[in-house]
Amino acid sequence: MRHCFTRQYVCWLKVMHPDDTQKSTVLVADSLLGPYRMVRTNLRPLGMSAGDFDLAVDPVDGKGYYYFERVHSEMICADLTEDYTNVTGYYSTHFPHPHPPFVREAPAYFRRGPLHYLFTSGTTGYFPNASEVAVAKTYHGPWTVLGDPHPDDDSRTSYRSQICSVFNHPHKKDLYIALADRWLGDRDVDARKAAGMFETAFASDHPREHFERYERETPEIFAAPDTSAAGYVWLPVRFDGDMAYFDWHDEWCIEDYE
Repeated sequence: MRHCFTRQYVCWLKVMHPDDTQKSTVLVADSLLGPYRMVRTNLRPLGMSAGDFDLAVDPVDGKGYYYFERVHSEMICADLTEDYTNVTGYYSTHFPHPHPPFVREAPAYFRRGPLHYLFTSGTTGYFPNASEVAVAKTYHGPWTVLGDPHPDDDSRTSYRSQICSVFNHPHKKDLYIALADRWLGDRDVDARKAAGMFETAFASDHPREHFERYERETPEIFAAPDTSAAGYVWLPVRFDGDMAYFDWHDEWCIEDYE
């Protein structure tokens, strides 16, 4: 993101470590294309293991916010420091769940008029699952979950994708576009079965042992994905009152919108 006052670009990265901990690296640059220099490494925001995240900047006062999954627990909204390179220590907690696949991750924040929106997914690794959309009047909530934004998706896999970003088209009246990762590419797996296996594993005291067994007994599901073959889904957001929806389009044109 670009700092409203310094005009510097600030980049946050999530880094996975061999011991399964997740830490953050923060970089800054004077140009979007760099060069970037690291200003923080091995950062554990608020002393937490921070998973998938999104960043937001208030368009009026320039204040920054950091939404992230507190791994396998809940969603955190943390205030950023003035330079956007750390957290201040003030935060709020949202959407608590006991364990995956129910824990919410992959927050995708956007604002429409006075309302703040978050799309989130469940926690099933690279397997797609049902999304949720939540709405609030402030960055820190309280957030109200409105439901699954994919009403026509009987597979409950968000059209086999995971929403990662939403942006307002700068030259259209009210067009919001969502990007979603298809981590498995064209590979077809039983995502519902995978979600059930995640639930069984994390409800136990030894989830790692369950996943080791899954990999041995069901390699057709738990074979390591080739993320280099992952693709994207781009869809417009449809609004009905406060609710945000996605309808499937094999193809669509920006020119069709005012």
